[in-house]
Amino acid sequence: MPQPSVEAPPPDTEPDTQTAFVSMESEPVLSYEVPKSSPHILVDELGYEPGQEKKAYFFGGELPERFFITELSTGKNVYEGKLESVRYSDLYQCNIAVGEFHDLTKEGTYRISADLLGNSCDFAIGTDLYRELFREACRTYYYNRCGMTLTSELAGANAHNACHTGKAVLRRDMTAELDVTGGWHQDGSGSKDSAAAAKSLINILLSYEVFPGAFTDDTGIPESGNGIPDILDEARYETEWLLKMQDPSTGGVYSAVTVAENPDRKSTVSYVEDPGEDASYAFAAALSKFSFFYQDFDREFATLCLKAADRAWKYGVLNAGSASFENAPASEWKFPAAAEIYRASASKECESFLNGYLAEDPFKSEPPDGLPFYGCVTYLNTKQKVNTKYCGELMRSMMLRAEKISEGSRNAPFGVPATPEQNNNAELLNNMMTMTLVDHIITNHEYDTIIEDYLHYFLGRNPMSVVYVDHVGTFSYMDLNESLGLMKQFDSDAKLIFMLSRILSKDGFAG
Repeated sequence: MPQPSVEAPPPDTEPDTQTAFVSMESEPVLSYEVPKSSPHILVDELGYEPGQEKKAYFFGGELPERFFITELSTGKNVYEGKLESVRYSDLYQCNIAVGEFHDLTKEGTYRISADLLGNSCDFAIGTDLYRELFREACRTYYYNRCGMTLTSELAGANAHNACHTGKAVLRRDMTAELDVTGGWHQDGSGSKDSAAAAKSLINILLSYEVFPGAFTDDTGIPESGNGIPDILDEARYETEWLLKMQDPSTGGVYSAVTVAENPDRKSTVSYVEDPGEDASYAFAAALSKFSFFYQDFDREFATLCLKAADRAWKYGVLNAGSASFENAPASEWKFPAAAEIYRASASKECESFLNGYLAEDPFKSEPPDGLPFYGCVTYLNTKQKVNTKYCGELMRSMMLRAEKISEGSRNAPFGVPATPEQNNNAELLNNMMTMTLVDHIITNHEYDTIIEDYLHYFLGRNPMSVVYVDHVGTFSYMDLNESLGLMKQFDSDAKLIFMLSRILSKDGFAG
């Protein structure tokens, strides 16, 4: 893991005597400077599995005809290949080519070389290369648990004492306090946003929904070995915090906890922000989804979560257009919330909303993206009664979006549509999730390859040869900006887990 950021303890706790947590960043500060001496031969710097399709990208003003692969343990050239698909890129103002080496399957560590271009970074060929990366991506949420002590035995260098254990002040009533301890850190200050938490929770649960076989009960968190997949234990920890964010008298969900410095700058104070429409519907979506999958392990707690989700939904409906949501546009969370509650409880109210919403064919001109996409996936996956006409329309819209992404990838110089500055990782992660979910429904080999290209991109096969995850490769995102790491961003880590869960599922790699 990268060197953690240090957080001053709140005034009601003792100073932390252990290493502080590795806080996630909700909004990364972007700074781009191409690492010096980055290679002109691009590979996945983690490596490739033996049966996986393998290729490298070559770029420069002049390109050779052939490339060579050296086995580092022996120093011998073990493979010779030909550069193919050579073309000039106006975007990068250079020639770009592909070199394939699918039939190199011997496990080991390798390096590619070519005249005029020099060497690639080192990479491995081996089985189960992605398991430890997946485990660390999942454990990042454990490292970021707030309000509890993480021991060095389980958290290693990320151990820390319990933090943010004091009560917070209600913004609407400064005389009232609320216990909102727990949950995951979203940034170094201790501030937390309810809708952001719900979105990450939904992405994690979506991984479990689509690829349950990837998740185990032995990742090394306090709950390991309890008979429940650790990812659901982690989701429960965040869910318990979200439950604290619900106003018991109204069902509305407080939008955030904001931590600010006191005027004396020697301490901090935490404020609980007023309930909001997005927060309430996001809460409803996340907790009903959690309830649906958790009922097989703890029906009583799952039922409690579903009831809380239903109350949050009703609060959103009753307060629409009221002073509580003054000047707020209609929430994009309402559709996914209705879809999740309907699947979990067969709610007639949510069914009615879904029928009215989908009758307008909302994605006729623009395929679903962002939050509405989650609603589409759940509606298509529910076992409750659905309208087959609406299902067909949703599926066509989702496939249209996937095909647009596929077309962009086919025409992209390095197989992934990215700018030279690489400032659109969030968009690429969204594209990857769309492709994966559509591929899961219809199975398309070309989509398999594109999805894997996205993973290779994040692991170094990109124009700057930068690796966006921890403990991998020569050129790290840390050389650009610490907040660019996928495990350092609250939402991106959840999507990284989704990507890796597909790789580790029973379907495995293409090829």
